[in-house]
Amino acid sequence: MKIIVTSLFVEDQDKALEFYSETLGFVKKHDVPQGEFRWITLVSPDDQDGTEIVLEPNDNSIAKEYQQKLFAQGIPATMFGVIDVRKEYERLLKHGVKFTMEPTKIVEITIAVFDDTCGNLIQIIQQ
Repeated sequence: MKIIVTSLFVEDQDKALEFYSETLGFVKKHDVPQGEFRWITLVSPDDQDGTEIVLEPNDNSIAKEYQQKLFAQGIPATMFGVIDVRKEYERLLKHGVKFTMEPTKIVEITIAVFDDTCGNLIQIIQQ
């Protein structure tokens, strides 16, 4: 058994698609209309057959509350691995990304946290 799809609640699917593809560099895999929303998935450019992240609309009151409470408490909604946190931090700053935690070494890892502009905090970790 392996993880093939994981969801991330977003306030606006179009804005999220733009941020996750153009700013972060993920590759759109699926974009299928589903009523008033869409089934949008993205993958890592380095593993296009790997785990897909779904940009899930947060129009459900439970999803919205969950997302808002995580954000308010400073808890990242998910974590992405990068080769060099400092380098990725500098690249994203140039794209106007707002960080809530600059690169920080904790024991044997380095992490940073940014606002995805769609209602989530995202943590990056140096692998």
